[in-house]
Amino acid sequence: MIKELEDFDVDEVMDIWLRTNIEAHSFIPKQYWINNFDIVKNQYIPASKTFVYMDGEAVRGFISVMDNLFIGALFVSQDYQGKQIGRQLMDYCKGQYPKLELCVYKENTKALNFYKRCDFAIKSEQINKDSGFLEYVMNWTKK
Repeated sequence: MIKELEDFDVDEVMDIWLRTNIEAHSFIPKQYWINNFDIVKNQYIPASKTFVYMDGEAVRGFISVMDNLFIGALFVSQDYQGKQIGRQLMDYCKGQYPKLELCVYKENTKALNFYKRCDFAIKSEQINKDSGFLEYVMNWTKK
């Protein structure tokens, strides 16, 4: 079931965010994610519209959208990846918004290929100003 994030789900969401970032972005030092944890939890998540995928009482994945356009986060708990949870979260947002945009690190080929399968196209590439790593800007528009 997909629902909007509630305050009591934030700790589970942040646990998924930290563990999955460290795993998916092994090319970025672990400390980078640890250093950004509080900023994401206390500033980014409250400023976003976040939807969670629930499996019973547990959060298994989430997606956050800022300004009705930008997907700043899409993460699925490692044990539940490959079970279509990310696709369901993405499809849910595609039903809510006519246009979506995101950034994905060039070296994160698993995520890049996932977004391509979700009909996102590479719009441009840039250096992420915080991490210094190359990323693609990708977008999708409802047809």
